Amino acid sequence: MTKAKEPKYYDTPLPHTIPAHLPLPGKSPDWPFLTIGKWKIDVNNYAASWREQLSIWRTEHKIRMGYSDAQYRRPDMQWAQKNFVHTQMMVEDRYFYDPVARTYTVDRYLDDLERRYGGIDSVLIWYIYPNIGIDNRNQTQLAHDMPGGLEGLKTAVQDFQRRGVKVFLPTMPWDNGTHDQQQADWDAVTGLALAAGADGVNGDTYNGVPRAFRDAADAAGLPLVLQPEGSLTADELLQWNNQTWGKASTEIIPAVSKVKWLESRHMVNIENRWCRDRTDDFHYMFFNGIGYTSWENVWGIWNGFTARDGEALRRLATILRTFHRQAVSPDWQPYAMALQQNVFASMFPADGTTLWTVVNRNEYEVGGEQLAVDHAPGRRYYDLWHGVPLEPLVEEGEDGATAIFDFTIEKRGFGAVLGIDEGAHCEGLDQVLATMRGFAAQPLQSYSAAWTPLPQQLVEIAPTRPAAEAPEGMVAIPGGVFNFEVTGIEVEGYTWAGMDFQYPWESTARRAHRRRMTIAPFHIDRYPVTNAEFKRFLDASGYWPADDHNFLRDWEQGAPRAGWENKPVTWVSLEDARAYAAWAGKRLPHEWEWQYAAQGQDGRLYPWGNEWQIDAAPAINKGRELPPPSDVDAHPAGASPFGVMDMVGNVWQWTDEYVDEHTRAACLRGGSSYEPQTSHWYFPQARRLDQHGKYLLMAPCKDRSALLGFRCVVDAA
Repeated sequence: MTKAKEPKYYDTPLPHTIPAHLPLPGKSPDWPFLTIGKWKIDVNNYAASWREQLSIWRTEHKIRMGYSDAQYRRPDMQWAQKNFVHTQMMVEDRYFYDPVARTYTVDRYLDDLERRYGGIDSVLIWYIYPNIGIDNRNQTQLAHDMPGGLEGLKTAVQDFQRRGVKVFLPTMPWDNGTHDQQQADWDAVTGLALAAGADGVNGDTYNGVPRAFRDAADAAGLPLVLQPEGSLTADELLQWNNQTWGKASTEIIPAVSKVKWLESRHMVNIENRWCRDRTDDFHYMFFNGIGYTSWENVWGIWNGFTARDGEALRRLATILRTFHRQAVSPDWQPYAMALQQNVFASMFPADGTTLWTVVNRNEYEVGGEQLAVDHAPGRRYYDLWHGVPLEPLVEEGEDGATAIFDFTIEKRGFGAVLGIDEGAHCEGLDQVLATMRGFAAQPLQSYSAAWTPLPQQLVEIAPTRPAAEAPEGMVAIPGGVFNFEVTGIEVEGYTWAGMDFQYPWESTARRAHRRRMTIAPFHIDRYPVTNAEFKRFLDASGYWPADDHNFLRDWEQGAPRAGWENKPVTWVSLEDARAYAAWAGKRLPHEWEWQYAAQGQDGRLYPWGNEWQIDAAPAINKGRELPPPSDVDAHPAGASPFGVMDMVGNVWQWTDEYVDEHTRAACLRGGSSYEPQTSHWYFPQARRLDQHGKYLLMAPCKDRSALLGFRCVVDAA
């Protein structure tokens, strides 16, 4: 079955120039990109007529959609209009939760962001993708599996809110292949938001969150801000989606955001998760007076800000947060009169104070006269970017006076001018000037723009007491030279440095791995550990995990269900598996040991050969519910060259763990029988022996799965 791919969403820009003939009333207003020698376009010559015509278009467009701005006038949603820095946070980020202390560490998470780029205004707590689909828990159930359940999640939400950070929860329309929640998404997500005390809903792959979410939230008395991923292609959606997140234009001339032009109070948070130089995005953000999605932990892959990008965001956000009323002004004028080639400006007037944002798209510093603006007598000016007063050259003309400003902008840098009318009060002026003056003491150019991946470490597995002969129930695997070749099957991440795992012999994490290595002899369990064997362990050791949510979830009254004794034990965390192995005098296998035992030395794709064999593993399940796993000895045709059984297609199996500063992840082998449909975003299968899964780890309660078990090894004498 071919899986449909969800589209990528962009913040739809408006054209840079006016076409030779404008659309007639009633014709499509969605003009295409214009590519008339981009570097030659005389923006200043066209800007006035462009704004005039686009203002007419905006008026007509709002009439056609029967536009109401009621959601933007709501006092309980005003915070969205100054939500300039938003992030999507993986719950598996080690700065957010400490599984040893079993506590959320929100302050540690926020302190780090404030130190590196000035902090955030809102956060999406992302607890679903990329692990969803390893079993049939749906997006709602995964929220309940957070440490402490919904009460624990509520505590984390309150910790963010205590620091002034608003909280979004996710919703995904493509999750229709897991357990049927028997409830409409809008009702389920509203219920979660109500229980957790969240402030908004983030619509993953939604090109506009449907009105049903607005109605459900209002019926519950919950003022949720809706934040879809996209450009609101159906413009009516603008009326109840107060925010969006999407990608920016990267043209030399910064484009104008369509939704921002239609409704200046709408907040766009630009997202570009795989970008390593964020300057284009920041230029687009500052020119449009909109926000940014400061996403660094991308599905467990660390794409951290460079020092320069972090410092740039700190300064941009400082200005926009201070002058948020100007940034959402309906009198915004993009393409203000900038005097240097490839330098562009926008004017944001409100309350007697005008902010001009300036971006230098050149790869070189630009000095001299930069802006020419209408001058009002008694108006005071400031070079806001440098935090100092600014004396313009004032020229009188037939149409009034013009103020011309002379200052320098770094290459690919930023500028900001502030004008305060006579008699107007600008709250916080002295503080923001002092702050920006302090920043300016060190130019952005002096900060490093070098990007480096985070180093990973393999978590050590202690050797066992060597055994000369294979213990009962185990198979002796002779040593030998082995060509270990494997690739990660993550849905995103391309082949960049920092992807997947970093083996001890590699300089950085990467998706594809190959090494000819000498494998020492060892013994491995012929079958995965069964429910009956795990029950003997519990009875003998008295083991019970401190974090016991979902522990042996499919057992009844402390024992396996009748007839399940010979099925692989599941709903056990990595910590549970290690505890069993230690009790048994064994250990978990390294991934290359597991693969060697399954593959032998001929590079076969499956334990039994190079073609899938239907009698060698359980039938693939594409339904929404899970039957019990097969007995471990139910498919003798699936034996490996060494006689090891049930290695592929029944349940995933724990092997190694890797850690970096922000993420823990386990290497899973063997795949399972489950293959949920409706989206390619589900945790992908890796039944082939040259593939593995990367499973993000947060806490045992959330890590345990209905289709994840283990087998053990013993070192050979």
